[in-house]
Amino acid sequence: MNASRDPFAMLLDYEQRSLAHVAGVPEQFDAPGLWRGVGYRIGGHRLASSFNEVVEILPLPPITPVPGAQAWMLGVGNVRGNLLPIVDLKQFLEGERTVLHETQRVLIVRQPDGDVAVTIDELFGQRSFHDEQQVDAADLAQGRYAHFIERAYRLADQTWGVFSLARLARTPEFRQAAA
Repeated sequence: MNASRDPFAMLLDYEQRSLAHVAGVPEQFDAPGLWRGVGYRIGGHRLASSFNEVVEILPLPPITPVPGAQAWMLGVGNVRGNLLPIVDLKQFLEGERTVLHETQRVLIVRQPDGDVAVTIDELFGQRSFHDEQQVDAADLAQGRYAHFIERAYRLADQTWGVFSLARLARTPEFRQAAA
């Protein structure tokens, strides 16, 4: 069989040509001094959380209220057959209710006793920061945010706080959603 017509040889050639175009990409993902995560907004705060802390990003599922729960506990939602608590993160942190809309997104966060969904106001997607962009987090780490913002980065004209969803999930008040 002619090598130019052999499907396996064609695929092998395609793979080799494709890999030649991505040389160096793995080093960029793990470059020293580079931090990467999911960027989002809660209220006036631009935040980012580690990819290790965000299990998934989904549209807001239909919510079933839970009687006797804290005001920030919106209820439970069915995500592929699993009931997850859905928390209004803005209300938990700021005391102000999120205005829910049809394009609302939630971050699925792993916590010790099972995943939880937290609402966000706006999703920005992947964000990457270098050590040289690190700034003082004091301006962002005000009020309840102070417990969860580990550091901050300045990118263009915006300051991004690195928000620890793992620390949030371990917080006793967050874990006690009963009113």
